[in-house]
Amino acid sequence: MTLKTAADKDTGVAVVTLDRPHRLNAVDLATAAELAAVWREFRFDDTVRAVVLTGAGERAFCTGLDRDAVVPQPDSPYMQDDPLLRIGPKANDLWKPVISAVSGMACGGAFYLLGESEFVVADPTAVFFDPHTTYGMVSAYESVLMAHRMPYGEVARMMLMGTAERISAQRAHDIGLVSELAPPGGALAAAVACAAVIAGYPTEGVQGTVRALWAAKEAARAQAYAQAPPLIALGNLPDERQAELFAGRRSGEFRTR
Repeated sequence: MTLKTAADKDTGVAVVTLDRPHRLNAVDLATAAELAAVWREFRFDDTVRAVVLTGAGERAFCTGLDRDAVVPQPDSPYMQDDPLLRIGPKANDLWKPVISAVSGMACGGAFYLLGESEFVVADPTAVFFDPHTTYGMVSAYESVLMAHRMPYGEVARMMLMGTAERISAQRAHDIGLVSELAPPGGALAAAVACAAVIAGYPTEGVQGTVRALWAAKEAARAQAYAQAPPLIALGNLPDERQAELFAGRRSGEFRTR
């Protein structure tokens, strides 16, 4: 298992932990399937009324799709399989509130998860960036989701600057991506405290509010998602060239703002 799930029936809060710290909690195909399964399981578990999502270890919340994952693709420019499209709670029809607790790196495909969370709590070690453009890939779904969470100029800069820059926890809080900046090591506890408050409220009102909030941006997101497959097909470099760029990366050459 690549996920850990712990539920407190007294508070109604479940904590879901991405448990691949040796891979910086990158999502492989098994993890993607487990995430989809746990969200759908929570739909039927009335003892779970709020969820906190976090990552194991201190280095990363999640670093997106595991680069060693082999994703078979149809031999057609009109069809694409993205294993991360189904890893979020909303994609699995879960309308219970989800709060993300972030320590360390959150980048690339992590935005599928942050984008489908109600809000984000982070500690001072958190940093946010998107490596797609650096390695010859279109940031499509990630950009769409973050465009609903951040000012346009901020998300455009993050996506276009690639690995050259990282957004600090403080800057993420200043621009509204992070709702609470917790003390060092305190992101999970702060997120659980919020979740416990929300879980104590009448369920119907909470879930209806989550659904209304998502509806406020759902139409625009759906239209933007429809543009993503052709943009990716047109803009992504061949896999071999992406791998060359990734292999030639230089660690530590970035600024944090």
